[in-house]
Amino acid sequence: MSVQSAAADVDVDLRQLFASLARNWLRIFVVVLLVTGLAFAFASLATRHYNAETQVEIAPRESVYTRPASNNNDTDKPILDEQGVATQVQIISSNEILKQVAQKLGLEKLPEFNEVLDMSALSRALVLVGLKSDPMEIPTEERVLKKMHEKLNVYGVEKTRIIAIEFSSEDPQLAAKIPDDIAAAYIAGQGAAKLESNNAAADFLAPEIADLSKQVKDAEAKVAAYRAQSDLLMGGNNSVLATQQLSELSSELSKVRANRAAAEATADGVRRALQNGGSLDAVPEVLSSDLIQRLRERQVELRSNIADLSTTLLGNHPRIRALKSQLSDLDAQIRSEAQKIMKGLLMQAETAKARENQLVADVNTLKAASAQAGEQQVDLDALQRDATAKRQQLELYLTNYREAASRQDRNYLPVDARIASKASVPSEAYFPKVGPIVGAAFAASLLIMAIVTLLRELFSGRAMRPATGSRFERIDEVAMPDTAHAPGMVAMPAVRREPIRQEPIVRQEVGDRAAEAEAEPYTAAMPYGAEAPDTAAMPDAAAAEQTAVTPEPVRSTLGEIDIEKAAEKLIASGAARAIFVSPEGDEAAASAILVAREVADAGLRVLLLDLTASGAASRPMLDSGLFPGITNLLASEAQFSDVIHADLYSDCHVIPVGTADPVRAMRAADRLPIIMQSLTTAYDLVVVECGPADAQGIGRLAGDATEVFLSMLEPDDEVTQAAVKLIENGYPDLTLVTPLGHEPPGNPVPGRRSAA
Repeated sequence: MSVQSAAADVDVDLRQLFASLARNWLRIFVVVLLVTGLAFAFASLATRHYNAETQVEIAPRESVYTRPASNNNDTDKPILDEQGVATQVQIISSNEILKQVAQKLGLEKLPEFNEVLDMSALSRALVLVGLKSDPMEIPTEERVLKKMHEKLNVYGVEKTRIIAIEFSSEDPQLAAKIPDDIAAAYIAGQGAAKLESNNAAADFLAPEIADLSKQVKDAEAKVAAYRAQSDLLMGGNNSVLATQQLSELSSELSKVRANRAAAEATADGVRRALQNGGSLDAVPEVLSSDLIQRLRERQVELRSNIADLSTTLLGNHPRIRALKSQLSDLDAQIRSEAQKIMKGLLMQAETAKARENQLVADVNTLKAASAQAGEQQVDLDALQRDATAKRQQLELYLTNYREAASRQDRNYLPVDARIASKASVPSEAYFPKVGPIVGAAFAASLLIMAIVTLLRELFSGRAMRPATGSRFERIDEVAMPDTAHAPGMVAMPAVRREPIRQEPIVRQEVGDRAAEAEAEPYTAAMPYGAEAPDTAAMPDAAAAEQTAVTPEPVRSTLGEIDIEKAAEKLIASGAARAIFVSPEGDEAAASAILVAREVADAGLRVLLLDLTASGAASRPMLDSGLFPGITNLLASEAQFSDVIHADLYSDCHVIPVGTADPVRAMRAADRLPIIMQSLTTAYDLVVVECGPADAQGIGRLAGDATEVFLSMLEPDDEVTQAAVKLIENGYPDLTLVTPLGHEPPGNPVPGRRSAA
């Protein structure tokens, strides 16, 4: 049998609660039926409203044959952008257009738009007591426009240049007529605006053309007068005659100087050849002389004869001597002829020199004349530019004026809009919809009545029942002892107190709380405010039995922080190292992974070092397979670049356990401080997961700016003892962190990119 404690709680009896719906079905049915009937009556008797729509297309209506020449290149340019269409929407719904339609259709005579014509008694009463403004105080035109705005809906169809004009009215004919008239008034207004703009342009251009014609005539007359006054004769290539002559004389002077230099050089070469007795055959002018060529041929002939005779006669023979004498005369004649050629070249050089001097004098004279002509040409060019600009402007004005005048005479001004679809007379009212209104009223009334009935049942207490046990303890009845064997003793139930799972609280001191829990096991296990059993007031047997009860292990009441708070603490403190100890094994290693990822997501460079025996901290961050890690680095089998890997689900980096022999790697454990120093230099934060390590084990990993965390899944004695030992061994700033409530670290977290 089960009994309750003195302070038992109450529970909600769901069966009793929902049974109240069946007990009150008649009331619910009547109310729902009444509300549904009222909704049906309202929907049946309400005034019918009809809705019609007219569509206006914003598109150029100008024909390619009538388009102005200046606009022929704008055929591919859209006529209106999104803002332009929105502007036309505002124009269509403007008061000016609505006023024209209202006057055309006489809407002020209809009670639908002028409520003064048919005010109900209720409205008149509200006006008399001041609860409603008097419509008579508002002008008739303003009342009509207000009603039209309420019934009108103009909007641009998305991703098109179509403007829809919707209008609702109690009269289906009027509902279709008004949007069509609004569209027609809009198009007529656009045409009138274009006509007004065209007439204004024509009126402006007419006097401007007359004024510009006079200005062009005066400017061109100034150009002609200045040219005649300055004697600026134009030569070829549209340049001043003096400038052209200077160019020609400069070219001739260059040629004369070249000829003179060539003649002097040739004469000098001939002179050196004659003076030094050298050969004249290297001088082109000597070789080109016909006389010298004939003399050279005679020399060759004589030398040939002398050679022939020398075979049979001696050198003193008269014939040989005569031939040699003739040969000497020929040499003298050649040299004499070369001297004549040299003198001719010298005369040619002197003539070229005289021509050169004359050309230099002429060029100097023309330079002064050209400089003066250049200055005058600048002024003339300015006058010509002014005259040209005015003439171009005059021609443009004339072209535009002819186009504007022709359109004005023919009254041809196409509007960039047309009615794409006229409104059709609606045959079915859009309001009220009897079916949806009645259905909504039925569902809403049924739901409201059900909620009201359930709330009444709860507040009345009929749906409440006593709880089957206390929130904090359970007393089980055990077998009664035989009173015959123990006379005078009162049988007492044996009490077994279950450990309480209290909400974590912030600890003041882990050592003090643990000592208090060991000293007073019952008090630590009981909720706040409960009293421990008084063994002194019990009979001896009952007290002995009570004292003999062995309490179950007591859970620690340690405070902890979550992953986000741990990451915020590391970022705010600027820590370079975060050492995680997980007394509960591999499952608690998730805290280090999640904190590392949180800090990496904040923009810091983070590396996680896995020092667990099973690799529990690196497996969720890497793909399946074996990767080189810290053991390979300690065993000198790999470098830093080989053991650092990217996390698959964040920007964090990770060094796994590795594939080297652990025994060989631990021989180089003294290198861990050096490795940690190198990693803290390269990264903003190094997170180390040590597994169930003690204070001595993490001593060589700690350094400046180090935070120590204790990963916790459940606040049990194992975690409490590990925390106490760490605090007693030099880590008083220990922080407890729990990964509860977060996604498992092996699953991709939305928003985190995969590592490359």
